[in-house]
Amino acid sequence: MRIAVTGPSGSGKTWLSERLAQSLAVRHVELDALHHGPNWTSCGPEVLRERVLEATESDGWVADGTYQGMLGDLVLQRAEILAWLDLPVRLVMWRLLSRTRVRIGRRVELWSGNREESWREAFGYLIWPAFKAAFSNRRTVPERIARNPHLRVHRLRSDRDVRLFVLSLEAANGDGAG
Repeated sequence: MRIAVTGPSGSGKTWLSERLAQSLAVRHVELDALHHGPNWTSCGPEVLRERVLEATESDGWVADGTYQGMLGDLVLQRAEILAWLDLPVRLVMWRLLSRTRVRIGRRVELWSGNREESWREAFGYLIWPAFKAAFSNRRTVPERIARNPHLRVHRLRSDRDVRLFVLSLEAANGDGAG
């Protein structure tokens, strides 16, 4: 299975991708980890594209993130399934704020030694963009789906939808445990 997971920051992309990758015994491809270098430096679109091509060349992976501005529809073109996390904005924002509070307070190391350092920075590069994306995705994701008609799309609008989606893939894979 080749699965792309999309949604705004805080929607649970990484949690869902890790869960699916583990229960389906496939590779987890975290686009943030491929993109960010030390001191939050970008690897650039060409290097990111090469890294994503390499990470998604097998028949089994779950990729989370979008980077549409740098990658276009590369991940969607290679995927069979799209899991679109379209949860209520208030829930996404609550989760994002809670996660950010923990990451700042505990100085959680993310990719390449990076940490979320302050609320001021987080608001500018994470919280505000996630808020806008939660609304704009409702316009742009259907456009991306239309360009990739081969995808089996699962628009997940609640935690219940997410749980049922996970269970359905585990059952299809012959693993009801997970």
